[in-house]
Amino acid sequence: MTSASTATVAQDAPALPPVKTDGANLADGLRGHSNSFGILRLVLASAVVFSHAFYLGGWGEDPLLSVVQRQESIGGLAVLGFFAISGYLITKSGANADWLQFIWRRVLRIFPAFWLVLLVAAFVVGPIAWAFIERRDLADYYQWGPGSPWAYLIANWNLSIGQWGIWDIFATTTPYGPALNGSLWTLTYEWGSYLIIWVLVIFGVLKRAAIVVPILTAFYVILEIAHKVVPGSAAQIVPYFGDHYRISLPLIFLYGACLALYSRKIPLDWRFALLATLMVLASLRFGGLTVIGYPAIAYLVMWLAAALPASLHWIGAKNDYSYGMYVYGFLVQQFTAALGWYRWGYVPWVAVTLVITFGCAWLSWHLVEKRALQLKDVGPGKGLQHWSERIGTRLRSVRRRSQPATAAPAPVLDAE
Repeated sequence: MTSASTATVAQDAPALPPVKTDGANLADGLRGHSNSFGILRLVLASAVVFSHAFYLGGWGEDPLLSVVQRQESIGGLAVLGFFAISGYLITKSGANADWLQFIWRRVLRIFPAFWLVLLVAAFVVGPIAWAFIERRDLADYYQWGPGSPWAYLIANWNLSIGQWGIWDIFATTTPYGPALNGSLWTLTYEWGSYLIIWVLVIFGVLKRAAIVVPILTAFYVILEIAHKVVPGSAAQIVPYFGDHYRISLPLIFLYGACLALYSRKIPLDWRFALLATLMVLASLRFGGLTVIGYPAIAYLVMWLAAALPASLHWIGAKNDYSYGMYVYGFLVQQFTAALGWYRWGYVPWVAVTLVITFGCAWLSWHLVEKRALQLKDVGPGKGLQHWSERIGTRLRSVRRRSQPATAAPAPVLDAE
């Protein structure tokens, strides 16, 4: 999922008047804050909440699965939209930063809020559920060992989820099971996609050899086709690709990256958007979503960001709550399901969880995320040139101090 990468890439850009999409290109239609990425991210994050509600509330699986040959759920499609937007904005950011600035800003965007939600799960939600829902002694909750809150933090701090739950909380009190926060799994794949762009920034590809990105995207397409034809074939060549999500999610991310690099050459046209819509619907209904539907999804999301009314552009322009909505949605739903609120019915329960989740997202943004991003130009964020000059100046100063002082020549006295 995610929206972690998309919050403030263009935050400092000046507000510009909207453009008409017809006859414009992607760069024109999505410049600065003159776009609707903010509202799209909130809609996508909310879609994930709607999708998970079927499972967490005991209403069975996401209904879309039975219609689209089980290719994707509503939440899964939302994640694809997130990755496409992320690919576009992160690549734009990478094209305007050196590798040190790039990785520093990505760390600030994704990790502080992620660590906070881990702490909230381990030391707010967990103890409350343990003591007040399941009526157990808090002293037992804070013990050390596998399954403990301490192990939860250690196993998950680096985005790779190694422990889904704490002890057996929610194992019998909710229809879904003991996972505290089932949405977090996508973040490791998003981080992996960031690292792909980081490597390209290190080697100057985005500025000097942009064609490498479409070539890399084609490579991932080949891997995806190979996986569809012979499942597991990609892993036989490169074991890393044994996890199919390491192919499919970077692929949709790279489609966004391609649109970013060639944004001045790609037209924004409602006819292309209509064609993209038909391609998505056809691939969902008849198969081939990852091969045919992915590029169409990427274009369609960008077109929507440019074509939606200008009155929506302010949403998310300064305060982006979509990342918080994504990382807190499942946790809020799991906790309220344990309280039995899902018995109210699907619509009332989802409505309440969205309100609570938004409150958590608001706090996350204003207490942690925004403050972390204020450091984007501090330290490593100053860039390679700044630090190379500082280091060079320091080295020259050290060399001067280490050189022995030259003794003054003795005066020559006239002999009498």
